[in-house]
Amino acid sequence: MAIIDSFKANTTSVEFSWPPDLSGLERIMLSAHGDLQRLLSAFFSQSINIKTIYAHTSPRTHTASPEEPITQRREVHLLCSGKTACIATSTVTITTPLVERLFLDEKFAIGQMFRRMQTPPQFALLECGSKFEAGKPVLWRRYTLSTDGFLCDIVEVFPDRDMFVQGEQWLSQSSQEQRPISSQESDVEESKRRYATSTILLTV
Repeated sequence: MAIIDSFKANTTSVEFSWPPDLSGLERIMLSAHGDLQRLLSAFFSQSINIKTIYAHTSPRTHTASPEEPITQRREVHLLCSGKTACIATSTVTITTPLVERLFLDEKFAIGQMFRRMQTPPQFALLECGSKFEAGKPVLWRRYTLSTDGFLCDIVEVFPDRDMFVQGEQWLSQSSQEQRPISSQESDVEESKRRYATSTILLTV
């Protein structure tokens, strides 16, 4: 079920099949319409910086168009005081020259693209949930943002839900904690684990 964001003359409603253990603040963050960076900055009362981990763009042999779109697969980390508040992995589809120039040449981040274009994005929350990884409670969501010439399919992971409880105190915790693992590193580690398991089975 995608999120239903509706309004009438004097009523606004946001409906979704939320997991039962979410706090109100977490539901707000999961409902962000391309302005997560702004919300996190307000929450922590500090700047949020984007760190690009990778950006793989399809060959630009032609100008972007609906008939011949340009795509990019990318991963970025949202950093606050050197700590990773969110890991975002996206598939971006570009179908107009304006979007191609702003996103690929002028290098506006996804959130800033909609503000630069002065166009609120169409938002659809597709799924979300919580889990434990490396002994920490993790929150995640998958959603899409779109406007004319620009479609983003995004998976975001908040690597430690304690940030939403502790706020600024979470930022001051020891920086010696394990750094977040990117999706590429995770794939490598999984391959190593499978190889080690198969080697053990062959030698038994």
